[in-house]
Amino acid sequence: MPRPFVAYLRVYEPLSTFEDPLAELLRGVLDSGRLERAAAPDREREVWLKSQLNQALLPGELANGRPSPGSLRDLLVIDPTEVPVEESGCGPGPLVCPLDLRARSAAAMVGFLATAEQVLRDEVLPTSPERVRQRAAGVLAELPSGAVHVVSTTWTVPLPWFALVDPARRHVSLAPGDDPNRQVYWRATHGDALRRVNRAHRLAVSTFGETGPTKVLADTARWLANFDQGSAVELDYGGLVQLLSDEELLSDTSATDVHAILDAIETGEPGRIGEHFERLRDFWGDLAQQEQLN
Repeated sequence: MPRPFVAYLRVYEPLSTFEDPLAELLRGVLDSGRLERAAAPDREREVWLKSQLNQALLPGELANGRPSPGSLRDLLVIDPTEVPVEESGCGPGPLVCPLDLRARSAAAMVGFLATAEQVLRDEVLPTSPERVRQRAAGVLAELPSGAVHVVSTTWTVPLPWFALVDPARRHVSLAPGDDPNRQVYWRATHGDALRRVNRAHRLAVSTFGETGPTKVLADTARWLANFDQGSAVELDYGGLVQLLSDEELLSDTSATDVHAILDAIETGEPGRIGEHFERLRDFWGDLAQQEQLN
């Protein structure tokens, strides 16, 4: 079965930043076996399907509303030596990224309540919107960092996300079809990513105003500010690599184009901005067409 067509932005925090009893649980996961990062999308799908069978409101919890013991142990781990350093380092290790499925679903539920029409809310919610909102808010209040460690998008990568990474630090691993070893990702230290996103936001305000990509950059900067300065950031194409050929993956210049646009804004070269936007539109437009067909 293909992996979900989802891309991710993740934060890995030093294990030392977590407090007991969560820290003790996470240390136990490290001793007993962690989740392989390539397997994370399938694990997320599995947890979601189980929640439907158990009639739980949120993935990652039991029917009584308590966190599922299994989902609490869903943890990705990297070593600080796996993170490229430009100006500021990270650590100490290990660096851990809880999948936070229950909390991520709670955040999505809050968004659904704020945007969905009443007739749709009445049809899909098992109880009153106010009770669901209270439940979701309670779950989010339990987050030790005040924010989820993972944000995700389907079918595409928000272009402002590329501003966080060094284009030259891309990791590409080619493998057949839906093989989980087929991967594209970047990593950066928290300090380097935050510095880059703040620069991008400053430049975007002067060109795009406070909306569109500027809002995404502002939201991303606020999200990063919740985490320890020794953290690492990972931009992962996830299951989107199944939709792209080897040639497309190897020739992808998305991160380079986004940084070139920022440089062109800074140096006042509008002609270069249009050139790189056109290349980004052509590359990601093909995926948008596939989403529409599905």
